[in-house]
Parts: sequence; structure tokens; C-alpha cells
Amino acid sequence: MTDDASEHAVWVGTSALTKPEEEANRAVFNALQSAVMLRFHKPGSLQFVHAGITETVTMADTYVPLISSGIAGPLGVLHLPRLWQKVSLEEAGKLASGYPGIGHGFDAMTLAALGLEEQAVRDYIKQSKPTYPQFEAWVKKNAKSLNPDAVKKHNAAVSGYNHDDETRKGILGTCKIADDASSPKDAVNLNNLDDWYEFHQAVLK
Repeated sequence: MTDDASEHAVWVGTSALTKPEEEANRAVFNALQSAVMLRFHKPGSLQFVHAGITETVTMADTYVPLISSGIAGPLGVLHLPRLWQKVSLEEAGKLASGYPGIGHGFDAMTLAALGLEEQAVRDYIKQSKPTYPQFEAWVKKNAKSLNPDAVKKHNAAVSGYNHDDETRKGILGTCKIADDASSPKDAVNLNNLDDWYEFHQAVLK
């Protein structure tokens, strides 16, 4: 939307209210609208106008990928949904700093297991901006080794991969979790903790 003062909040009624209640709520809405005007200023930001004072609030420009590597879509391939999300965000310029669209870990493992070319994946997502089901349909057509045995082997490799001691200690320390017998050792759960921490720092703190 454009920076246009005519683009402001609008009243949306509901049949759950009686007519007197509806009219009372509309009156309150109109009064608030005259005091405080909310409008889109530019992509990713909002303007609040109150008593002649304008305040611009910037929304998130980048996003921490929160789909876990331990999640599989209908094809049953672990990490594939996360790969789609990361590459989609990167091609849109919205992937949080520090996250590769396609890295050397689970990303490379997934592509190798399915027989997919990295550049082909990037090009398809960049050009088509697919939903996840659309991406899976493309994978089915282009994967050179999409079969039950390959998927089973890949999923076992993802689930069974452990981070090295330094990486594990770093993630647990950042999250203030004791590095003892009860703490996670596998990369999937450690990466989840890392993602949730980064999300908290970027959005909730």
C-alpha cells in the first residue's frame, strides 16, 4: 500500500451483536479513528498519527526459519520443508542473518540424498515462489533418487547426526541449559533450541 492518508482503518461489523450494540461500537470506533490514525507508510512499516504527531513502526524485515529439520512433508523427507523455507526467504531477501539458504549440513545432505542440483532448486524457487506442496511436486519430477530406501537412509542420517562438542556447548550455553546427561546431543534438537533463541532475540525481546 502507498503512503496515502486516505488509506486508514475501516469499520467491519459483526452479526454477533444486536443493532444497538453495533451502533455503539461503531461510534467508539469512529471516535478512536478521529483521534488516532493508522496507515501503511511503506512495505514493512506502519504509521501511527496521533494529535498531529507521526510515529513510524518498522515491522520485521527478515525472519528466523522456524520449521525444524525434524519435520517432513507428504513425501516423508526430513528437513525438506525447512530447506524450502530457507531458500524461499533467501530469494526474497528476508532470511535472517547467519542462516544460509543452502548450507553444507542438512541442506547439502538432503539435496544429495534426493539427487537434486542446488542451482536448480534455487532457480525454481526464485522464479516460481512455490507453496510447499508445489515445491514437493517439483521435487517429485526432478529428484534423481526419490525412493523409499533413499528417504529412509536420509531420514536416519538426519535424526542420528550429532553436533561436535564445541557447537553443542555453544548452543546450550547461549540458551542457559546445563550440558549434562539430560541435555540434547542431536543436531536437530540443538538447532531447534538455537532457532527459538534467535527468534526470541529478534522478535520477542
